[in-house]
Amino acid sequence: MQSQITTSYKVAVIGAGAAGLVAARELRREGHQVVVFERNSTIGGTWVYDTATESDPLGVDPSRTIVHTSLYDSLRTNLPREVMGFLDYPFLPKDVKQRDSRRFPGHREVLHYLEDFMSEFELTELIRFETQVIHVGLLKEEEQQVGKWLVRSRGKDRIVEDDEVYNAVVVCNGHYSVPRVAEIPGIGVWPGKQIHSHNYRVPDPFCKKVVVLIGSSASACDISRDIAKVAKEVHVASRSITSETPTKPVGYNNLWMHSMIKSAHDDGTLVFQDGSSVLVDVILHCTGYKYDFPFLETANIVTVDDNRVGPLYEHVFPPSLAPWLSFIGLPWKVVPFPLCELQSKWVAGILSGRISLPSQEEMMSNVEAFYAKLEAAGMPKRYTHNMASYQFEYDDWLAARCPCAPIEEWRKQMYAATSKNKVIQPETYRDEWEDHNWLLQAHKDFHQYMSN
Repeated sequence: MQSQITTSYKVAVIGAGAAGLVAARELRREGHQVVVFERNSTIGGTWVYDTATESDPLGVDPSRTIVHTSLYDSLRTNLPREVMGFLDYPFLPKDVKQRDSRRFPGHREVLHYLEDFMSEFELTELIRFETQVIHVGLLKEEEQQVGKWLVRSRGKDRIVEDDEVYNAVVVCNGHYSVPRVAEIPGIGVWPGKQIHSHNYRVPDPFCKKVVVLIGSSASACDISRDIAKVAKEVHVASRSITSETPTKPVGYNNLWMHSMIKSAHDDGTLVFQDGSSVLVDVILHCTGYKYDFPFLETANIVTVDDNRVGPLYEHVFPPSLAPWLSFIGLPWKVVPFPLCELQSKWVAGILSGRISLPSQEEMMSNVEAFYAKLEAAGMPKRYTHNMASYQFEYDDWLAARCPCAPIEEWRKQMYAATSKNKVIQPETYRDEWEDHNWLLQAHKDFHQYMSN
């Protein structure tokens, strides 16, 4: 539903990664007054590489020194740049020194792209760098005539705290900082070292070691191959592997694929569900992350339960706090930049009054029906925001609400072709592809933005 009367609000955006940047752009386009809070000295969020790692390599000690990036040095995107970029700001190669022109570039090129985006849309002036948000909470009802949210932040001196009132808060703080760790029977007596991929940077520390890596994600695939260059042995354990005996990927003599770990033992041995066992030096958990909003106080209206952030209407709005609190970028197993862009357009248009939301009761009913559907399918709560099977339907749903053009057909087809190619040739899919027709269509579409 569309309304012609628009309103401008004071909006706080938490985080200046890809989600926060595109949220800031869309909110300002819609006429809102935007302040972006970024705890670091640069933009980019998870795309900022840092050689530093946390004091607890497993990432479970609450008193550990925190590092907010999870990038490893060798990381290249697992999506082609044409698919990955924002809808109206193509991720094109630049013929400039220090830039990476490959279709599947390294992580530094993605950060450069986000810096270009920030410059192109003059977002720097909206961002407060080195400013940590330590509290976001609802104002008392009698105070709400000046806004709805108290935002407390701390500058780089880490001493002085500032309290400000905002009409709305958009949470864009990412979800790659708080590790999830696999539960392994007997791990308490196992004498080896454990690390989470959050703290993996380079393979050198694993030289001549026997390493077990847990997980089946893109990072697990990349890191296992990275470590295999220097390790004595690498064993990958995953729920998705069901073979009764360990298998070796083609081209590797020191890399084995196993079913999940059954148990750990005090002599350093790990036993797998396929019956094999290995004497292991290091366990590397590539087991994902937990959603975490330590600054947010909603009187338990919004909770994180087994990694389900809820209740959220369409993964964005808590029904009873909509539209004054929203979350951008929660879904995973998606093409994140376009999804964040469409979510941001939707949020910005709703706040201005140009787009209408259903009633609180209708939104809550929608959430409950969605949760019931997941439960009926036997889906654990932690997969609530996994959109692998319907991300483009979701994107197009958002586009229809905004309203704006749906996701381009070439982008959908190129994504599908890459996913297929990744399975067929996991070692070379980033450098060998056969989606040239879709590539031509993409660049034809990009001309409309390049001429502006």
